[in-house]
Amino acid sequence: MRKPGHVPVFVAAGSNVEPEKNLERACAEIAHVWPDAHFSRAYRNVAVGFEGPDFINLVVGFSAAQPLPQVIERLRRIETNCGRPRYAPKWASRTMDLDVLLFDDLARPDLLKRPYMLGPLAEIAPQVVHPTAHRTIGELWAEFDRDGHEMNPVALALP
Repeated sequence: MRKPGHVPVFVAAGSNVEPEKNLERACAEIAHVWPDAHFSRAYRNVAVGFEGPDFINLVVGFSAAQPLPQVIERLRRIETNCGRPRYAPKWASRTMDLDVLLFDDLARPDLLKRPYMLGPLAEIAPQVVHPTAHRTIGELWAEFDRDGHEMNPVALALP
């Protein structure tokens, strides 16, 4: 149940540089800032868009009273705390990548094309309706073409 004045937020977290350590740190910081944070399982999958070590990805959901720009700024500080340079190249290895997938009725444009975002989101928010596809995340994931998108569960110590 949503607190008054709060909006639901879902964030993809990924790393392919010391991913276990960096994801555990980032998730602990997220849970400290947003105590109602809940986490999907983590998955190992190949880098997309460039050659590099495998990524580990997961999705976290929480409610925020802050507007989107403030949520993004706080997520950027968490990325920096995990060793990510502020102006890192877009298609490169990452110590931490935190991307807002859904914020209230706003959606990341490539969410429905990325299994490492949509799959974990479906674990923690299957009944959430995508604001532009007008279908539940669970339905969208059930129909997603997973061929060539192997995702292997990874055990992490998450809050």
